[in-house]
Amino acid sequence: MNDLATLARLIENLIRFGTIAAVQMQPPRVQVKTGTLTTAWLPWIALRAGADREWNPPTENEQVLLFSPSGQLANGVVLTGLFSDHLPANGDREGLHRVTYRDGTVIEYDSIAHHLNAALTDGGTTTLTSPGGINLVGDITHKGNYTQTGNQTITGEVTVSADVVAAGISLVKHLHGGVLSGGGKTENPE
Repeated sequence: MNDLATLARLIENLIRFGTIAAVQMQPPRVQVKTGTLTTAWLPWIALRAGADREWNPPTENEQVLLFSPSGQLANGVVLTGLFSDHLPANGDREGLHRVTYRDGTVIEYDSIAHHLNAALTDGGTTTLTSPGGINLVGDITHKGNYTQTGNQTITGEVTVSADVVAAGISLVKHLHGGVLSGGGKTENPE
């Protein structure tokens, strides 16, 4: 190859900055705007794409690096994940691993404070399916109603601030028959 202009173009195309112009889900491909050019549909680099896979498609206007073997843009692959002025970082300190979703949901772990936080946007729901069981170790504080299907076994004391109702009978307000009013007491339960 004796054409210096062609050689210069191929070298320039080896690694280029760009932004996502369009995203296609099946098959997973993106078009990248780099300078005045927009590429054909190219694959993006995922964290894992083997027996273990991670799906997190890029979004339009996300800044990327375009790697083009031999300088041919048509053979390029796209590396996502470059913060920009248009899409700035979602964290600002050491030890914080944070994922922010487009609906405002945030999942983060702070390895300095040793704190895991998942804050779903209003109306967000959570499903955890674990056929082998769930083992929670530590105190639990729960706010809101609780519905359970299945049996419950408790080792230890149960403290209730208001009342316990079983089969429609109040533990606090139920009456016993066969007992005279006054100081009389029932016998021990059998």
